[in-house]
Amino acid sequence: MIYFLIAVLLVLILVFASGWVEKHNIYFPERKIEHTPEDIGLSYKDIYFKTSDNVELNGWFIPTGRQPRATVLLCHGNAGNIGNRLDMIRILNSLDLNVFIFDYRGYGISAGLVSEKGTYLDALAAYEELKKTSGVDINKVILYGRSLGGAVAMDLATRKDPLALISDGTFTSTSAMAKEIYPFLPAKFLISTKYDSLSKISSIKVPKLIIHSTEDEIVSFHHGKELYEKASEPKELYRMRGGHNDGIAEYEEEFKYRVDKFLKDIGV
Repeated sequence: MIYFLIAVLLVLILVFASGWVEKHNIYFPERKIEHTPEDIGLSYKDIYFKTSDNVELNGWFIPTGRQPRATVLLCHGNAGNIGNRLDMIRILNSLDLNVFIFDYRGYGISAGLVSEKGTYLDALAAYEELKKTSGVDINKVILYGRSLGGAVAMDLATRKDPLALISDGTFTSTSAMAKEIYPFLPAKFLISTKYDSLSKISSIKVPKLIIHSTEDEIVSFHHGKELYEKASEPKELYRMRGGHNDGIAEYEEEFKYRVDKFLKDIGV
């Protein structure tokens, strides 16, 4: 029996080391875009742009239709593509915010294969693209990262100087998540993908709104709390309610109120 258990453990370690578990537990891209902003009555511009390593990405710029308070660069979560984010686009648009959302490499019709380094380069390219976009004041760009996108947005905030950063349902690091999911394995030493937001957030000096649900069943609330505690001032923690994927829809008015208040607090 002991030899069988040792063999199983060795197989699991080899699986982790091969990267299979990482690939299938971090990224869940979908290629087909089922819906566009037109489906909810919003006009948008389809944008194609290239990263510094020459990967062509696709994104949408959705103007508010009114005088914009700012422009949100939206880094989405690990599943689906930009076509699955229409509710978030609608909500942010309703707060008089332009929205620029893009697909990481390997998602939607963006070229390439997704990786941690690739997502960082993708966000950087999207930020640079905003500089060329008509109607955008680059000094009024807010980075919004949802779940995995929060880690991407935080990395970008260490490289650029946005007006503010909003993190929503973001984990402290992939190794911390893996430790919770696979407590019987030394995941910290087996996972090459880091997304170590906890080590980066203290260096981000712009105003930060950390959103995390106390009822999040996927990324436990303590991740958001730890990020908030490690973050430098100015910062704010919004203890949301609801599940990881449905909390905003369930508590939309509360969510809009808190985001709007944050915007007013930073003078937007």
